[in-house]
Amino acid sequence: MAELDEGLETSGGIPQVLTFGTPSVGEILAERYQLEEHIGNDSLGRQLYRGIDVILRRPVAVVLRYPGGESAKEMLGAAVAASRIVHPHLVGVYDAIDEGGRAYVVREWVDGIALRDIVASGPLDAGRSVAIAWAVTDAVASLHGTGMAHGNVHPGTVLVAHDGRVVLTDARADDLATPETDIRSIGAVLYCALTGYWPHREAGTYSVPDGVRDNSGALAAPRQVRAGVPTHLDSLVTDLLNPDLPLPSAESLAGELASFGQFEDGDLAEAGSGGGDSALDFEAFDAASQSTAPPKPAGRKLAVGVVGLLVLALAGTLAAAKVLGDPAVPGETPPSATSSGAPQQAKPAGQPRVLPITPAQVRIVSPKGQRDNTEDAGKVVDGNPATVWSTDRYSNKANFGGLKDGMGIWIDLGKAEQVVSVQVDLATPGASGELRTGTADLGSGTDQDKQTVEQYKVIEGTTKDGMGPTNLYSGPAEPTRYLLVWITKLPKESSSGRYRVSVAEITVRVQ
Repeated sequence: MAELDEGLETSGGIPQVLTFGTPSVGEILAERYQLEEHIGNDSLGRQLYRGIDVILRRPVAVVLRYPGGESAKEMLGAAVAASRIVHPHLVGVYDAIDEGGRAYVVREWVDGIALRDIVASGPLDAGRSVAIAWAVTDAVASLHGTGMAHGNVHPGTVLVAHDGRVVLTDARADDLATPETDIRSIGAVLYCALTGYWPHREAGTYSVPDGVRDNSGALAAPRQVRAGVPTHLDSLVTDLLNPDLPLPSAESLAGELASFGQFEDGDLAEAGSGGGDSALDFEAFDAASQSTAPPKPAGRKLAVGVVGLLVLALAGTLAAAKVLGDPAVPGETPPSATSSGAPQQAKPAGQPRVLPITPAQVRIVSPKGQRDNTEDAGKVVDGNPATVWSTDRYSNKANFGGLKDGMGIWIDLGKAEQVVSVQVDLATPGASGELRTGTADLGSGTDQDKQTVEQYKVIEGTTKDGMGPTNLYSGPAEPTRYLLVWITKLPKESSSGRYRVSVAEITVRVQ
């Protein structure tokens, strides 16, 4: 159960909740809601209980705060507003009561797992990620249609329930809640599902680790963090997190995501069979949970073509966990409750790791003429950015003085690896180049170097002009053993007026 979470850090002054007068298990609130189990507290001191509606005999979640009155106005107002909206991907709100000394909200009890806890075992594949994002977007669109913003979309308020629903919980109707922040946060949820990271700078600080960034602080695209993310989905996420681009409406974004098409059951099972995905069995569509079909997308440039899902459904054997968002006291995470017939756990892939590379695995490639400073080639993998490999200085032209088409750094990974990203750190930025991959070591020599450059293929999207100090390239879709960082133009040195590049480090991350 992950209906209560500490939320994102903001500069807003949300009053701290006082916790005197804690109720006892067994107490009946409003002559109707019996408290069965204290699940935990969030960082604001709000208390979450599992309870029973003794009249309707159904489980409920009860969120209490002390005191009530003016300090509980935001919580109660958000609950009242949310209660007017019935949507399959919004948690149902049943009651909101202010007793003066305390206030509480009664809502649907959801046995499920928060996205935060799912990605802790490894990121999800594209289909599952899109399905979750669609459900959240459709829910947010219904809120925006009434003039209300959610204001609290993050991995702790997105639940995947054991009955197959994706449920968005815990709306916050404060002054910081806007439709724009909701849409940006949906982009961040999609980023989190695909990578296992949360983009703090773009969407607010949260307990999930921040996204991978280069030396300038720029966020790495999903394809640079994890291999196999489709280019069009990568573009979608990047656009949604770019503060310089206009955001679509939630309705438009839901339509964009819904346009991805549907898997057949067999296709979906195959798509979810790769390592690294959480042990969730996403097997079929839950047609009954679909709301009215979303409209066709509006005319914003969101280049999306990944095969996706309209609605996500879990097999009935999903482990159901009562998960409270990061508790106020470390180490007090509540125990999980597992439904009968829980599935066997799939082996998580974990986060990308840096692959150790020795100097013996590196050499310089130069199809025309001599290789520059070959004795320093190993310095690009020695872990010391103060040591570099440099080309010679060339006069007159950036393309090696017109003498060469390029020069490269060839790397043997030792065996075929699923490369997530290749990071190239330059001591002298401004060069142009690209990342290539090949299937064989063609040998060392002028003729062999020529064959290497001709036969190795450029990885899509890696060609760069004016490279910065830190350059992050996506790895190829298929496992590979051999890489070639191919440099075609050199930056001009201000001191000498000639052209030269110095490479400090090359870091390869694999899954």
